[in-house]
Amino acid sequence: MRRRRAWQALLPLLLIGAGSPTLPAQERGPTAVSPEQLEAAIDRLGDLDYPARVAAGRTVRRAPPAQAVPALVRAASSHGDGYVRFRALVLLTGFNDPRIVDTVLEAVGSPNDRLREVAYAYIEQRPNPAFVPRLLTAFDTEQGDFVRPALVRALAAAGADARVQQALVRDVGRGVDHFRSSVIEALGDYRHAWAVPPIIEVAKLEGPLQDDAAIALGKIGDKRALPVLAELQRSAPRETQPSVAAAICLLGVNCSSHVGYLQKILGFAEDNPGYQELLRGAAAGLGAIAVRGDADALGLLFETGVPSQDPVRAPLALAVGLVALRNTPLMLETLEKRPDRDGAITLLAEGFDMLEEDFEEERFFATVRRTYWAAADKSATRQLCERLITRLDF
Repeated sequence: MRRRRAWQALLPLLLIGAGSPTLPAQERGPTAVSPEQLEAAIDRLGDLDYPARVAAGRTVRRAPPAQAVPALVRAASSHGDGYVRFRALVLLTGFNDPRIVDTVLEAVGSPNDRLREVAYAYIEQRPNPAFVPRLLTAFDTEQGDFVRPALVRALAAAGADARVQQALVRDVGRGVDHFRSSVIEALGDYRHAWAVPPIIEVAKLEGPLQDDAAIALGKIGDKRALPVLAELQRSAPRETQPSVAAAICLLGVNCSSHVGYLQKILGFAEDNPGYQELLRGAAAGLGAIAVRGDADALGLLFETGVPSQDPVRAPLALAVGLVALRNTPLMLETLEKRPDRDGAITLLAEGFDMLEEDFEEERFFATVRRTYWAAADKSATRQLCERLITRLDF
């Protein structure tokens, strides 16, 4: 899982006491601004002052698309500040405009790591066979710590292509663990059964990738993995057992008992400090089960996480944040029903602060806003979406 760069993660926390801009009581749709105001807002996307950045982002997001898109295209392509170019491209992806594709493809060749990362994330969501040769060429040379995982996911989204299969299977077993982990995770998320044999080989080896391999096998859902996972229940280290339990649940075998086991680990870690590895495994396992659509697993993360304190809290917030990005409808449905909604949203906000997922967070906002407009006036759904937009600084 990608983490927010240290200085980006710390800045919002340092500025919490400074407050942040408030959203009008209700979203009112596009708000016209002058060209000068829009350009000034784009320039402030890189402001060191967090509230100023939030206000700038809100101005740009709410500008009429006919006005915002051309300005963001220019900024993403040629603004003098590399961070502003990155933020402009992220915001641009929140609009539905055919010009975005050309800007994204231009960003694929940029020396700016952040631009390439967003470009690959965008291509992942809109796989196109015509892009595969370009992605494979980049795969041979891309070494950016945060960029290569995004490129891997873009390739995994095009996993029907035999050339892609060959390249990704090759990288399951070679290279640094960080990059191998991203390949294994992507293959699991896209449920590529053709990747089961090499992932099984990784799962058999004790080490830092054993958890990733077990979870990926569960996500893929191929019962060929069950004997391997059953053996790991008997032989794998204690710290790997939560991942194995989650994987077997994802395969559809005795899921309730395995979720119960993960729940017990959360309670044990809460009462007994010093079991952080077990806690992280249980939180990640419940998160993976929730992403698949299990509301009970997500509920357990909230029930333990909302009243918790660090060090227990951080892994739970991370898991909740990832569920929100990978299964937004389930997250909205769950939040709407929770009696501790404000606490649950705070936990979600902390998860977003720790995740390096700018593009996916923008997609989350776009879904929330569409849901807002589709909901009846003064309904619980609309009130929830309004609260999310305000609390998450969108």
